[in-house]
Amino acid sequence: MPVIFAPLFRPVTYARWLHLLIGVVFAGVVVLVYPGTEGVSALRAAVLSGAVDVVLLSAAAMIPAVRRAEGVQARLLLAPEREESIGAAPSAGWRDRARTAVWLIARVGLGTLVGIATVRALTVGAWLVGPAPGPGALLLPAPAFALLWLVVFAGRLQLWLAQTLLGPSAAERLAEAELRAERLLERNRLARELHDSIGHALTVTVLQAGAAREVADPAFRERALEAIETVGRRAMEDLERMLVLLRDAPDAVPAEQPGIDRVGELFEGARAAGSPVEADVAVRGAELPGVLSREAYRIVQEGVTNALKHAPGAPIRVRGRVEGGTLVLSCRNALVGGGGKGGGKGLRGIRERAVLLGGDATGEAVDGEWLLRVRLPVRLAG
Repeated sequence: MPVIFAPLFRPVTYARWLHLLIGVVFAGVVVLVYPGTEGVSALRAAVLSGAVDVVLLSAAAMIPAVRRAEGVQARLLLAPEREESIGAAPSAGWRDRARTAVWLIARVGLGTLVGIATVRALTVGAWLVGPAPGPGALLLPAPAFALLWLVVFAGRLQLWLAQTLLGPSAAERLAEAELRAERLLERNRLARELHDSIGHALTVTVLQAGAAREVADPAFRERALEAIETVGRRAMEDLERMLVLLRDAPDAVPAEQPGIDRVGELFEGARAAGSPVEADVAVRGAELPGVLSREAYRIVQEGVTNALKHAPGAPIRVRGRVEGGTLVLSCRNALVGGGGKGGGKGLRGIRERAVLLGGDATGEAVDGEWLLRVRLPVRLAG
């Protein structure tokens, strides 16, 4: 289809035409109702009614909900394919009210011009056709074509005005950017939670199942099954809590997140999986802010999981202390077959947690052992 005709066949062109004609309806009602336009010239009547339009539209713009109504209508009729460029929130201040007033006045003014042009084009078309179609009917496409292109340009101008005057303010754009950042951080946090919790449960389950298959002792198998059941139940609780957060149900109550007081459960699971654990965590949850206690649990969980994964059966040593206002956590395990090398998702997740809490995390090989060391400031974590 030739470019000159393509815009004339787009549905949005006629939706914008309708939006423009709504403006002329308002101006027409004022002309019919306002008594000051009676018995005066057409020019004086236009000036008087225009002044009344400006006053009424400016007064309407002072109502915060008017900006929302205009934004919703403009999104539907002017830019359905990129509606995010037009705001749909109530006026938040006098600047928004002023922009809304300018928008209303510009909308009615431009709509009035397009409405007058529409009436004129219909009048010319009727004159060309006449009571009986004649040679003049051949010229009928000309005014129709001119009117439609006027509508195209006026619609584009109306869209630009809507994006400029009804578009999100600087405060709204900042709020939207902060909301997107918060959602991204929340998704990343949930991803780390799933990785740590489910990864730990699967690691312990695989090790226990493998050991139970190799050992013929029924008592050992029973203990292995109990350990698998325990870690599986905890993983299901964590998964349910995260699903509650993802569903965002108003009446849902997420399960309590484990804190540092429950790290003993991790050590018992590791021992049941065949890895001796030497733990010295001289920190209580009551001594730490809630967020730091929960994140410390996840860090220890990931450290134990990595040890079980890369050095199954090897001893694990965990330490936890508050030194000079800083929570220091460390996890050591023997390097087996080159395992324990850093750079994986687990260590990356630990570093992300530490950085978000204002601390740092390192993982390195020291004297034939893999040492994970995390430092978290206690006073900044709350």
